[in-house]
Amino acid sequence: MDNFKNLFVPEDSTFEDDQQEMFEHYRFEADRGQAPVRVDKYLSTHMEDTSRHRIQLAIKEEYIRVNDRIVKANYIVRAGDIITFVMPFQRNSSEILPENIPLDIVYEDEDVLLIDKPAGMVVHPGHGHYSGTLLNALAYHLHLGPEAQEKDDRLGVLVHRIDKDTSGLLVIAKNDEAQLGLAKQFFVHSIERKYVAIVWGNLKEDEGTIEGNIGRDPADRLRFKVFPDGESGKRAVTHYRVLERFGYVTVVECQLETGRTHQIRVHFNYIGHPLFNDARYDGAEIRKGTIYAKYRQFIENCFKILPRQALHAKTLGFIHPRTGKMVRFDSPLPQDMVDLIAKWRKYAENLDEADLDDM
Repeated sequence: MDNFKNLFVPEDSTFEDDQQEMFEHYRFEADRGQAPVRVDKYLSTHMEDTSRHRIQLAIKEEYIRVNDRIVKANYIVRAGDIITFVMPFQRNSSEILPENIPLDIVYEDEDVLLIDKPAGMVVHPGHGHYSGTLLNALAYHLHLGPEAQEKDDRLGVLVHRIDKDTSGLLVIAKNDEAQLGLAKQFFVHSIERKYVAIVWGNLKEDEGTIEGNIGRDPADRLRFKVFPDGESGKRAVTHYRVLERFGYVTVVECQLETGRTHQIRVHFNYIGHPLFNDARYDGAEIRKGTIYAKYRQFIENCFKILPRQALHAKTLGFIHPRTGKMVRFDSPLPQDMVDLIAKWRKYAENLDEADLDDM
């Protein structure tokens, strides 16, 4: 692969989540004396570390633009043209050092790698997390040492990510075709992604849809918020259905139509049902229930069982970049969420109908 050390998704990317925005990775302006030449040939002479094969793949997936317009490989470059290579995630030039960190591998072939990420593991090195990340583990698993060549086709590439304290499935591309093809599927929202969450409160409907633009909160740069009037942020749609009700909390399955940073967490907080024990989005305090000390102690015990937001990336489906067939993978709920649900189920059995009617 060509210089893919620079194409990992950064930790603060809005790609957990995919996005509709494209980011410029390379930019060239044809000189005044430029002789007419095909765009693929032009780029292969100006991007020495990138093969013509990769350039042609990028053109096929519509990542090459001339004067901000998508072009085909036979486009003739002329003097003054602005040629850009854009991708649906920002470029990152951080070096990824290999570390021997065990990975829970769900599936692997020559093109893709499916990882079941545990809660607590950071996906990408960043501020405060320069080692021990998923990408450090991937570099080791794919046998990439400091001496590895930049064109080593074993270098895995993330096309999406999930938050540190969210558990569940991630897909990694292992070659050019897979990376470009999967990135396109995330970009056009054709990836199937289902999550299981535990939220505060008793949702009124058995299923529904939450809509509202999501953008960074100007009052707190570590949070995102819904802009209901659409005056800011990016379009975000979350579908949900109730799996189980426990009165004061509800277990839901969420299906992402779009993907934004913290989308499920932000959307449910917006409708007044933050995720259980989500400290960043108002869920790490008692939001529903009684005032009695015994109940407060019960909630504290629940927080100890699940010391993170109650969110798991359970299902991931996509078109396999080589076979063209739909593949779907499923991850069982992690033990902390299983234990929490069991504890709430037992608690709810002791609630009478009058209590439930007031929720």
